[in-house]
Amino acid sequence: MQLIDISLTLSEQLPTWPGDPPIQIERISAIQDGADANVTHLSMTVHAGTHVDAPDHFLDGRGAVDQLALDRLVGPAAVIEVQTQGAITPNHLEQAGIAPHTKRLLFKTPNSRLWAEGNLSFQEDYVALNAEAAEYLVELGVEVIGVDYLSVAPFQDPVPTHRILLNAGVLIIEGLNLSQADPGDYSLLCLPLKIAGADGSPARALLMR
Repeated sequence: MQLIDISLTLSEQLPTWPGDPPIQIERISAIQDGADANVTHLSMTVHAGTHVDAPDHFLDGRGAVDQLALDRLVGPAAVIEVQTQGAITPNHLEQAGIAPHTKRLLFKTPNSRLWAEGNLSFQEDYVALNAEAAEYLVELGVEVIGVDYLSVAPFQDPVPTHRILLNAGVLIIEGLNLSQADPGDYSLLCLPLKIAGADGSPARALLMR
C-alpha cells in the first residue's frame, strides 16, 4: 500500500490568510528548564494550514465542523492535474476528463510546486476555482473538493465560489500539498478536529493507493 501525506506541516513560517493572525507555536513547559514534561501551546485560526471548511464559514448557521458526516471525507477520490496560471474554469474541467460519479475530487495545480519549493510567502495569484467552475462541479455531483492552496476561491473574489459549493452541500478541503501525488485514483482519509460550533478545522489528510 502506498500512503501519501498531503497535509501541510504547521509552523510559524507557514503563510496564513491576509488579516488572520499568524500561527504561534510556543513551548510553555520544557524538560530542559526543569519541568516534568514538554508542553506546547498552539494559537491559530481554524483555517490555517490544511483544513476543512464547514458550511457555517460562509453560510451563517448552516452547520459547524463538528456536525459534518466524516464518511463524506473518507473514501475513493480522484486527483486531477490542471496546469493553468489563472482561475480554473468549466473549460478546464471539461478537458480534465473527470470520470462519471466522482464524489471526491482533488486539484493538483502549480500551487503544489510552491509548497514543494518551500515558498512560504502568501501568493495572491494562486490557482483557484471561479464561480462558474463551482457551479459545473455541483451539477456534476461532486461532494468533496480539495485544493492545493489556502482557498478554493480566487483571492480577489472569494465569496461566490465558497457559497455555491457550501450551499450545495459540497465539503471543501483547503491547504493540501499534492506535489507527491500523481494524477489518478486513490482512497482519501481526511479527519478534521471535532471543535464545537467551529466554522472549520485543521485536518490531517492522506491518500492511499
